[in-house]
Amino acid sequence: MAKVNAADIKALRERTGAGLLDVKKALEEAEGDVDKALEIIRVKGLKGVAKREGRSTSEGLIALSVRQSEEVEGEVATMIELNSETDFVAKSDPFINLAARVLDAVVADGAANETDALNADADGKTVQEVIDSTAATLGEKVQLRRVARVSGERVASYVHHTAADLPPTIGVLVATDAAGATVAKDIAQHIAALSPEYLSREDVPADVVANERRIVEETARNEGGNKPEHIIAKIADNRLNKFFEDTVLLEQPLAKDPSKTVGQLLKEAGGSISEFVRFRVGA
Repeated sequence: MAKVNAADIKALRERTGAGLLDVKKALEEAEGDVDKALEIIRVKGLKGVAKREGRSTSEGLIALSVRQSEEVEGEVATMIELNSETDFVAKSDPFINLAARVLDAVVADGAANETDALNADADGKTVQEVIDSTAATLGEKVQLRRVARVSGERVASYVHHTAADLPPTIGVLVATDAAGATVAKDIAQHIAALSPEYLSREDVPADVVANERRIVEETARNEGGNKPEHIIAKIADNRLNKFFEDTVLLEQPLAKDPSKTVGQLLKEAGGSISEFVRFRVGA
């Protein structure tokens, strides 16, 4: 068996993102030939793609693109979440390069969902085929988990690194009018931090509001004191308002300046938001 040196193991791991033992075994099998070892890693990886299907992919990165739109007067943005099993792979060059290639293909295709994105053309292959090929080299399950496409007069974007040595794991897109664009960056950062679920109170589904009201009314009754129904209704209204404040973007206190809400910030700027999307890896 050929002797394998640590420098070759390190170089091949950086080149492929594959695990330590996989790299060591491949180099031993290739008798120290790095190129042959790379081929062995890819072949064995392709054979194991199906076996990896059930594995969890909770690491990864967010990648996004904002461009001038030829379809509408304004801008169009695309954001993807690409997942891996480990953060070691997520920060590797092959994985980061794969994300860039996938994003380019999805943007060119105009895909707005995962199914269309996976079928998009990437230099003669589908995005799914490109992902599978890279996953074979990495030795991990790789998954395109989410895709979003947002358009508007202006679209602001923000990515956040939750760890200095990892790629972005939170991404936000915010579509605004021209006036809203002046404060869109602050709002995008706010969304990244506080994770609102809805844009306005009117966007909260009626069944969600009804269920929340039922819960707060029952809670008020169970707190004792034989409160009359009009008092319970008032308590429920107050608590429902707190629910909206927690979940609705325009009603949340601004992260940068809690003395005003996001809605008030927009009003001061004379602007409006038409849509926002927030991705967090694994969430």
